[in-house]
Amino acid sequence: MIEYSMKALSADELSFKVNPIQATHDMRFEIKPVFSRRIQEPADNPKIRIVVLECKVETTAESPKPFNLTARFVGVFEVANVDTDEDRRTFALNATETIFPYLRAAVTNLTADALVNPFTLPVISGATLFPEDRGSGQYTVRFDPKSVN
Repeated sequence: MIEYSMKALSADELSFKVNPIQATHDMRFEIKPVFSRRIQEPADNPKIRIVVLECKVETTAESPKPFNLTARFVGVFEVANVDTDEDRRTFALNATETIFPYLRAAVTNLTADALVNPFTLPVISGATLFPEDRGSGQYTVRFDPKSVN
């Protein structure tokens, strides 16, 4: 069974910029944040995993947004027994679930501090944040299945 613990968490980047859009009172914006995750395994220390979780909102000509936003968090985890692809997948899901609430709070606070209507990400499981993590057989392992009757 894998074991992990978060040893450090930091905001690598928090940025907000208001876009000069001439909005009418009945204009609606569709704001769909783009999430990314990167997991690094340092070659010099196999017991460490660095997880970078990022949320971006960017305006484009086709889809204008009232603001651009970037929130990127870096978590450092100490891990043990991460040997198989399934172990790596389980760790990725659990690390995402661990970091996502901090990312969510940062996005809300960043927009509120900019004196715009706070943009709040939904309360969701980190296991559904990325398409590659979704699936009918998905679950987060936190127990030894052999011990369950």
